[in-house]
Amino acid sequence: MTADSPGQQQRHEERALGSRGAVNLMTHDLGESQRFYGAVMGWTFRGNALGDEFCVAEDTEGGTVAVLGAVASTYQVAVAWIPFFAVAAIDDTVARVRERSGTVAIGPLRLPRGRGALAADRDGAVFGVWQDDGTPGRIGRRSRLAWVELRTRDSFEAAIFYGEVLGWGAEIPGAPEVRYEQEAVVVRDGDNQLARISSGAVEAASDPLVRPMWRVHFPVADLDAAVAEATRHSGSLVERQDGPEFRRAVLRDPAGAIFTLAERTGG
Repeated sequence: MTADSPGQQQRHEERALGSRGAVNLMTHDLGESQRFYGAVMGWTFRGNALGDEFCVAEDTEGGTVAVLGAVASTYQVAVAWIPFFAVAAIDDTVARVRERSGTVAIGPLRLPRGRGALAADRDGAVFGVWQDDGTPGRIGRRSRLAWVELRTRDSFEAAIFYGEVLGWGAEIPGAPEVRYEQEAVVVRDGDNQLARISSGAVEAASDPLVRPMWRVHFPVADLDAAVAEATRHSGSLVERQDGPEFRRAVLRDPAGAIFTLAERTGG
């Protein structure tokens, strides 16, 4: 067996890195967001090398949950929770987004800890990519921190787009596997469900929850208590969902960012 060339090794690493990342909140007021999510989720916050406009959220056990940034006004982007997927060569990733009819709204920008870009897929769902030496956090169904789900127009077309951009489903060692499970495309990194992609969103819908978008889910031990705390701190309940594995509540924070809380009920 011959060894990979440096270029091949880098491409393999980039595809594998598409299996990890972090969730980021783009907002206007960092203090307001800290007060809200601290009350609802019990998170604490610390600064980091990204600067005064950013902070890292940690859970009660000290695990990194998310990065919060008061940059919605600076970069003229919507207030939102956005998944960022780690890559090894961000310029190549951004080029692939454009080649496959996606758009790049911001970047790549250089920040103290690396380089980042904000992009949208062909149907307008916004996501980020990040290149550095250690993106904080982890996303995935087995994580106690957060997992992500894409509601889009056509799950198969979306899976092809993200597969070509991030290497999901590539036939190389370490690449996340793509499967069709329970009427959705599921991306797995080993036994971790990295992302779920389901069809049915409507691009022109007036309701943002119906349009294509990435949804960020946070697990909670007591859903009713968390929802009550959210509404007490100027958040609002958008909808409730009960399933065989989870009870869920879709919420909007005081600045307008949509997120989901999920309480495990079985499985």
